[in-house]
Amino acid sequence: MRKVFDEAVIAGIALNNRVLRSATHEGMSDKTGKPTEQLVSRYVALAKGGVGAIITGYIGIQKNGKAPLSNMLMLDTDDNIEPLGDLVKAVHTYRTPIIAQLAHCGRQTRSKSTGYKPVAPSAIRDKVYNEETPHELNEREIIEIIHNFVLAIERSKKAGFDGVQLHCAHGYLLSSFLSPHMNKRTDKWGGTTENRFRIVKEIFIEARKKIGEYPILAKINAYEKSKDGIKLPEAIKIAKYLESVGCDAIEVSAGTVEDGFVTVRGNVPVDIMLRDNFRLQKILTCFHPIVKPIIKKVFAGPKPYELYNLDSAVEIKKNVKTPVIVVGGITKLEDIQNIIEKEMCDFVSMSRALILEPDLVNKFKEGRKTQAKCINCNYCLIGGEERSLKCYYGRISEVWQ
Repeated sequence: MRKVFDEAVIAGIALNNRVLRSATHEGMSDKTGKPTEQLVSRYVALAKGGVGAIITGYIGIQKNGKAPLSNMLMLDTDDNIEPLGDLVKAVHTYRTPIIAQLAHCGRQTRSKSTGYKPVAPSAIRDKVYNEETPHELNEREIIEIIHNFVLAIERSKKAGFDGVQLHCAHGYLLSSFLSPHMNKRTDKWGGTTENRFRIVKEIFIEARKKIGEYPILAKINAYEKSKDGIKLPEAIKIAKYLESVGCDAIEVSAGTVEDGFVTVRGNVPVDIMLRDNFRLQKILTCFHPIVKPIIKKVFAGPKPYELYNLDSAVEIKKNVKTPVIVVGGITKLEDIQNIIEKEMCDFVSMSRALILEPDLVNKFKEGRKTQAKCINCNYCLIGGEERSLKCYYGRISEVWQ
């Protein structure tokens, strides 16, 4: 029987256990996308804290896909290989694998942040980032993005990362190609699920030519709130396509930015949203009492708030042989043990809980804790728009520090 804290393997990557740190934007790079010492310290703390492996916060593959959030890591140039390599070496000192999550933010960014007009498979405004309609990508631009993803994979390998994860979830560019809600194209890059998957397929094909069997994972949505968004039957199709192109593991998540708190469920942190969100901070203070209940209602995610991607991940696992990782609302040791020991999924991944307690996995393993301290206040999510990652633990006073 599988045990949570036994060593495990993904595509030849030797993992310390079956609890992974899921990708989390830290906002701890410099202006050119190189990691700072603050970020190195963050990852070292996670490595010392016992995680089976670290998946980095998303790393940009080209400048017009950079996040509007503060200080995103970038691998759009060879200049960043060595600094990221130093980060990898620091993590490897503690015998912990580290996987680079690669992303293009697509329409979920702003020209005020990147200097470039947002791009997308279709010229459809995002309900959150709707200051401007994104440019609909043409064939040449799509091929260029595929090329830049492959270059970033090559750079990741040169930097010493143990593998990469393609961010195909949460409404970012690859996710928006996969989603019928965001992709209304009628050419070979849209329409059927197979056509919408084509950009991901081409990245795998071209990458394999360059880097062979180097581990490539993917993160996908199994649910989107919009009526014409991805639902489980289509997510299963996407998982099968990923398996067919040699994906080494599939992490199952849900939601997009315009879905509100679907990806990270729990509290809707209205106070920090009004303070930090680039749109909501424009609302005059005198109107806050009126808009607060409206914001809560509009952005609230569906229940349950725990293990909310597990049912989808279980169904996907039934349909593929590729290892499946489940993320979302995982805070209890008992739940982790059930998922792993009953082989509901192959691995679990955690994000918010490890912000507050980077040593949580060791605490679980050593019997010092059975549940994370995280209260799902979600201040960390909004706080990351203008400052580096931290836990606020639901304390409003922390917002202004």
